[in-house]
Amino acid sequence: MLKRDVNNISFTVGPALAFLGVFFLAPLLIILVYSLLSRGAYGEIEFTFSLKNYANLLDPLYLSILLRSLKLALLTTLFSLLIGYPVALSISQMVGKRQFIFLMLVIIPSWMNLLIKNYAWMVILRRQGLLNTALLAAGVIDEPLSLMFNEPAVLVGLVHTYLPFMALPIYAALERLDRRLIEAARDLGANRWQTLRRIIFPQSIAGVLVGSILVFVPALGAFITPDLLGGANSLMVGNLIQNQFFQARDWPFGSALAICLMSLVLLALLLYARFAGRVGEERVL
Repeated sequence: MLKRDVNNISFTVGPALAFLGVFFLAPLLIILVYSLLSRGAYGEIEFTFSLKNYANLLDPLYLSILLRSLKLALLTTLFSLLIGYPVALSISQMVGKRQFIFLMLVIIPSWMNLLIKNYAWMVILRRQGLLNTALLAAGVIDEPLSLMFNEPAVLVGLVHTYLPFMALPIYAALERLDRRLIEAARDLGANRWQTLRRIIFPQSIAGVLVGSILVFVPALGAFITPDLLGGANSLMVGNLIQNQFFQARDWPFGSALAICLMSLVLLALLLYARFAGRVGEERVL
């Protein structure tokens, strides 16, 4: 019986392990090997192993791009939480068709192509765009504002792109909330703020953690939004990796950057696992 169970498990898990090995571990190993090689004079790869590519990551130019990426990813996560939590809370308190409509209004934008979203923001934010035109017509400003090719424009684009990934996990957590706890808190004299702070938010912290990781990880490696809305003044690490592979033809250094980015993502996942485990232990206690 035990042997049959082991064979069944192997048959079930084997294809998944093979898939991960071929499409995840093997490419990652190739990138790791490339990061330890050197670039030739004409962009070719020389099989000379060294840690020079990782040492170059400490260059102030590259370090500033990496820190900017971390800052924008954290700000994207923060603003997505500040906007997404009230949205998710409001939808969770709706019923029937109204809840379905507002839930679709959150989900449908995530189906839209990323390029279309960014081009829409370009139409809104450019010097002759909708926002500047409206402000000029209202007499609020005398000349067009420079709203594009800076970090705030990138932040707006990233928050708009990844906001559904924050709101939906929070909504799912709020839907599982025991409403009797809210009623008990109100019966004991708690106001809305106290109920939110002591009952609702602690019970939805799992959704906040899931949403934060779903927003932070892709925002950290974003390159389309920074490229279109930020330009050369707001490069992120994703743009830098793309430039190293396709323009500078420095595959070893681009691979080192990719490994660095992967390490940051793994660190974020480890922190998430630690906090999620702590939340689970507190619920059990």
